[in-house]
Amino acid sequence: MNFLSLENSCRNMTPKIITLKEKKLIGLSVEMSLLDNKTPQLWKTFRQRSKEVDHRASEDFISLQQYPSHYFEEFSAGSEFVKWACVEVDEVNNIPEGMSMLLLETGLYAVFHYTGSAQNAPTFFQYIYGEWIPNSEYQLDGRPHFEVLGAKYKNNDPNSEEEVWIPIKAK
Repeated sequence: MNFLSLENSCRNMTPKIITLKEKKLIGLSVEMSLLDNKTPQLWKTFRQRSKEVDHRASEDFISLQQYPSHYFEEFSAGSEFVKWACVEVDEVNNIPEGMSMLLLETGLYAVFHYTGSAQNAPTFFQYIYGEWIPNSEYQLDGRPHFEVLGAKYKNNDPNSEEEVWIPIKAK
């Protein structure tokens, strides 16, 4: 997909507004920045160990980011945040060694459908944060941002599909 067609598809993109119910997640996390991107190593390690997680709620994987409160106001590619590679579980009674549990609280989310490779993602996110949010009746909320990587997700494939969940609240 070229830049122009991606830009046009973003302009026609309308998210679903969904109230997320509380979710229990188990996985691995690492502090990183966009300049010091540790995503490939994090996911390689978690994928190798994901079968250790009991009581999975689905086969989906979740890529989650916890940003500091000022992250988007003073954006810098060197700003650090916490990145998670995780799965949702129905119950937590055994957390594998070295993994952690994260409780994703109930809240309002704008859910976007993304098709494409990671290479085109910056334009997609620029649309969300630079155009959609400022022109909507919502503002960012301080809860985690995440992507659901389901059956149609194919790493670095132009036909890969995922759901992008952006935490919002009324302006």
